[in-house]
Amino acid sequence: MGLAFKNELHDEFGTRPVAYIPYGGADLGEILAVGRAVGDGGDLAFHEAWIAAGDRLAAQAREAERRGLRESASESFLRASAFYATSYRPFYGAPADPRLVAAFRKQIAAFNNGLALSRFPVVPLRVPFEGTSMPAYLIPARGQETEVRSLIILTNGYDATVTDMYFASAVAASRRGYHCLVFDGPGQGEMLYEQDMRLRPDWETVVRAVVDHVVELPVVDARRLVLSGWSLGGHLAPRAASGEHRLAACIADPGQWSLAGQFRQFALKFGVAPQDAASLAELGQPVLDRLTQIASSDPTLRWKIVQRGFWVHGVGNLRDYLRAIEPFTMDDRAEEISCPTLMTLAEHDPLAGGTQSFFDRLRCPKELLRFTAAEGAGDHCETANRSLLNRRVLDWLDGVLGSGGR
Repeated sequence: MGLAFKNELHDEFGTRPVAYIPYGGADLGEILAVGRAVGDGGDLAFHEAWIAAGDRLAAQAREAERRGLRESASESFLRASAFYATSYRPFYGAPADPRLVAAFRKQIAAFNNGLALSRFPVVPLRVPFEGTSMPAYLIPARGQETEVRSLIILTNGYDATVTDMYFASAVAASRRGYHCLVFDGPGQGEMLYEQDMRLRPDWETVVRAVVDHVVELPVVDARRLVLSGWSLGGHLAPRAASGEHRLAACIADPGQWSLAGQFRQFALKFGVAPQDAASLAELGQPVLDRLTQIASSDPTLRWKIVQRGFWVHGVGNLRDYLRAIEPFTMDDRAEEISCPTLMTLAEHDPLAGGTQSFFDRLRCPKELLRFTAAEGAGDHCETANRSLLNRRVLDWLDGVLGSGGR
């Protein structure tokens, strides 16, 4: 997107809160100011600049709370949570960096404070799951907090957390009259940082546990459950819908058939023969060594594959990573999706290359929404015009469910 960060990877991380501007997660001036504070600095400077900005907002929130200004306190705490969440992405990697864990805890504390001080207080939930529990929040429909309404379950991707999904989708849906549930599943947020629980391909198992929990909530219409995923969630949500049939609709932003398919394109780009790329985990060692060197020498690839990918999947080398991502696929599953399904396709989203093909293979009621650079919405997950994405998605959902969240 390119706003104020001189380092390309910092710019990718630091401009994410642009998507949250319409929903109270940041303002443009604040993002630009952090960029100036980072200047030519490295990862530590990036981290410290975002932490300092978050601390300033948290201090303002505490002062507003002391003065009885609950609305201002809530808004400032919530904004601080988004700043803390942005601070630690350069520190991804196993074992969990103490600075990442400390910032994450500040993030969640600010998020909890902000939601508790909101006009209709939100309290954290825990979803039981395989001997532990997943963190979750029920964000009520604005103005219909106690009414029985549709629920949108929002699922994240590789490195976003509950606060990111709150600003990216939940606020807009709540304003439209939908209850929303945000949660961190295995390999995401608390489940990775604090519980060391890694990402898993059978997302239908994860979502089944969430659905089992939410159908017992008194304000949830169990006949109108929606699952929506962004980024990697654009694969996880359809995967879950293929095995969890209590869903009334599914949204994938963007739709993604598999993880290995994305790496396959990377391998082909760097000269791996098509016949070899067909079975990534069986690549010859010289080819694997060359791909490892390429991934390790480029800062962006190193972060995405080595720091994030290895950590999230619980592996220590490229071959094991390739073996780990192969099961993340819709092979023999796409035809099992029965609920109405919406997919998005942004013009320059690198993860949307296979969306049209995936969409064409669906046998359920379906719709594809395209977003363009001319609209300012052509990048990954429509970050620079997230409000357009939310309007169009919620318009579709209103049509599928009839009359908004009622």
